[in-house]
Amino acid sequence: MEDSKIIDLYFARDEKAIYETQVKYGPYCYAIAYNILHNNEDSQECVSDTYLDTWNAIPPHRPSIFSTFIGKITRRISIDKYRKLNAKKRTNGELELSFDELEECVSSDNNVQDKIDELRLVDSINSFLATIKKEDRKIFICRYFYFNSIDDIANRFNYSESKVKMSLKRTRDKLREYLIKEGYSI
Repeated sequence: MEDSKIIDLYFARDEKAIYETQVKYGPYCYAIAYNILHNNEDSQECVSDTYLDTWNAIPPHRPSIFSTFIGKITRRISIDKYRKLNAKKRTNGELELSFDELEECVSSDNNVQDKIDELRLVDSINSFLATIKKEDRKIFICRYFYFNSIDDIANRFNYSESKVKMSLKRTRDKLREYLIKEGYSI
């Protein structure tokens, strides 16, 4: 079913919307959750929570790109679940590795001064991503949005792991320079 028709079902408050979302985007949402949580039950729970949050968000919101909209919801729920599960322990999973890699570009303080600064940073990163090659952007997003491992990214794009690592390193370096020019202190 087309995304616009699924969204229309949400606006009609038809429960078939959840079923159609599950059919079309269930594996996509599960992959996002699993890349963060690495646990089947927790990932499935996050996907179920995604459907509920989507139901509550539509209406009033009408997403222009439904896959991105639902992916962001899944990602947020999964990261929240991850933080809750790991509040007292520090593991060395892909999420920490991804955050550690980006730490040199973006402050890792959990105390965000205010929402406006956070939104400005997101806009700056999005603007930066629009300036780089499509190939580098895809690798960057796979790593830092979807939290794919280096190996998974290499296999997906048929690159060597060293090529993926070098692309990520160069992109992080460019991002760091870009953010400094934008006035961020790194």
